[in-house]
Amino acid sequence: MQETAQQGKFAWWRRIALWKKILAGLALGILAGALLGDTASVFKPLGDIFINAIMMLIVPLVFSTLVVGITSMRDPQKMGHIGARTITLYLVTTAFAISIGLVLSTLLQPGVGVDLSFDSEIAASEAPSLVSILVNLVPRNPLDALANGNIMQIIVFAIGLGISLTLIGEKGEPVMKVFDSFAEAMYKLTGIVMAFAPFGVFGLIAHVSGQYGLEILLPLAKLIGVVYLASILHVLVVYSGFISLLGRLNPMRYLQGSLDAIVVAFSSASSAGTLPVSIRCAQKNLGVSEGVSGFVLPVGATINMDGTALYQGVVVLFIAQMTGTDLSMLDYGMIVATGTLASIGTAGVPGAGLIMLSIVMAQIGLPLEAIAVVAGIDRILDMARTSVNVAGDLMVTTLVGKSEGELNEEVYNRR
Repeated sequence: MQETAQQGKFAWWRRIALWKKILAGLALGILAGALLGDTASVFKPLGDIFINAIMMLIVPLVFSTLVVGITSMRDPQKMGHIGARTITLYLVTTAFAISIGLVLSTLLQPGVGVDLSFDSEIAASEAPSLVSILVNLVPRNPLDALANGNIMQIIVFAIGLGISLTLIGEKGEPVMKVFDSFAEAMYKLTGIVMAFAPFGVFGLIAHVSGQYGLEILLPLAKLIGVVYLASILHVLVVYSGFISLLGRLNPMRYLQGSLDAIVVAFSSASSAGTLPVSIRCAQKNLGVSEGVSGFVLPVGATINMDGTALYQGVVVLFIAQMTGTDLSMLDYGMIVATGTLASIGTAGVPGAGLIMLSIVMAQIGLPLEAIAVVAGIDRILDMARTSVNVAGDLMVTTLVGKSEGELNEEVYNRR
């Protein structure tokens, strides 16, 4: 009787949608950071525990869902179709993203009138060659890839294992059932971890909000504003437009169904870390099948970096304007091409976009030490670009699911 009363006492909390709880944690974290300043770092362990729990899920969830996804397709040729569509959509949206960043920066000119010193010397990073990328896709030791969390190598091994289990027919059924049960257990564990998301988000945002004062933010407020405006436009115009025009689906449902993952991405600044939440959103909120979501999302978390490409377009023009450097049309084309390719090689972890930015700047001859100007606010910009990355992953997953007949529209349209 007492247990029933306790359940009734907290029923109101369970009825609130998860994304609303997370947004509440986000708002309270910003408020706590603004009021407490550096003292708000006392809440950081809450965020660290949440991030550790999310990271704990990534490898077993990606591996099990990929194997289950491949075996559920039963047709390697279908997987080839899905892979081709996925990569094409990722490349097209990345080109859109960097173009939006360049157009907004050209119109709003965030770097004009900014006079900030940059004494720090920053070395240029080298983009990995196509050959080295292809060679490193295949793991020498799959257990080592699993232990180190090398997502692309895990994807390759899981795809190979899934195809092999399908090809051996009846003998593979017992192993398929084990992976299916294991994947279900990981989905349940993800749900348990997500129940604590509002508290984790509160701890993360309180720390970040308290860390940055007005003296850091005010001189670069216009740059922050342009990056966030470009990010919002890309999600609302490009992603929602693709969902509506290509998928013939209600874009509002896509946005609503993606909110849990977008908010976690914003607070954690890690698209790889948000992967378990993205998979949960794709399957539970958007109605995408296990096979499609289990394949497309891990690939997207590795190669789809629309937000990073957009960020590179804005920041490169900001630095060019700040240093008085005139860029030619050839330079703009180089920014689009290099930014698109560099974003594909960007790791889905906090701060990786700053490293890839140096590659783009080196290609058009901008002073690399100018990166030091934006390095101080990189975490704030990282939160925006990661949200775009994750929103793009879910958009592509939804479209691929619809095109392959692997989208449950009753779940998608459910209020």
